[in-house]
Amino acid sequence: MMALLGHRRRIGRDESGGAMIEFALVFPLFILAAVGGLYVAMLSFTSANMQKAVKEGARCYSINTTTCSSTTATATYTLQRYVSVTKDQPTFTASIAACGHLVSGTINFTFNTGLAKFNVPLSSTACFP
Repeated sequence: MMALLGHRRRIGRDESGGAMIEFALVFPLFILAAVGGLYVAMLSFTSANMQKAVKEGARCYSINTTTCSSTTATATYTLQRYVSVTKDQPTFTASIAACGHLVSGTINFTFNTGLAKFNVPLSSTACFP
């Protein structure tokens, strides 16, 4: 009986598996935060890059009449200036508006969680006199 009581006391004080359990609870949250941060960085890069491309397209449409002579040529020029980190490609349109030469772009950025996909619509517009 005393031997059984001694084993119970040792089991109650034994903490050899505590770190493994803590790791099993915390590790999925760490991975979720790391992947989420990566997707937020990709979203920010896509948005900034789209804005840069539309600004360059609007400037070309206004100043460089040989390269960007029409709306389709300007849209193609703007698409060439866009750098992608995903397989999604934006759609660019060019027109003449009251503010000057207007170039707009839209894209659906896809968050893939493994269980579901979420689309975040992004749009950028630039006008150059």
